Amino acid sequence: MNNKPQYVSRQGLEDLRAELDELVNVRRAEVAARIQEAKEHGDISENAEYEDAKNEQAFIEGRIQGLSALIKNAVIIDEHTSTTHVQIGSTVELQGTDGPETYTIVGSAEAAPAEGRISNESPVGRALLGRKKGDKVKVSVPAGDQVYTILTIS
Repeated sequence: MNNKPQYVSRQGLEDLRAELDELVNVRRAEVAARIQEAKEHGDISENAEYEDAKNEQAFIEGRIQGLSALIKNAVIIDEHTSTTHVQIGSTVELQGTDGPETYTIVGSAEAAPAEGRISNESPVGRALLGRKKGDKVKVSVPAGDQVYTILTIS
């Protein structure tokens, strides 16, 4: 089992706990009822509804395990981040070749690049951690090397 710390915001942890609660107390029972109902239709070897319900059950149980491990290893991101250097929870404005970009450094569980939240484990996130305003940062990404200048840290 992976015991690596999972960095999440206070709100992110609440969301994960709510999802886990929903899966354990609602969805699990719904799927069990679907399986029981499908069994009552007779031969389960050629029963598509039964197969579908069993697949959903496997997905739900896997998600429950994943969420449980994530919550167990959760480390709350400090909401009072430094403005002198980049850390998890920092919002960083960068100047790149494509113009200014703004990212918030979050844990992998909350990463949503399209919304400007990048993981501390992503190439850009890793390269920015510990850097200061004015630093030039070279990042190797699939499209090639990018150079960013840190404009602000908040």
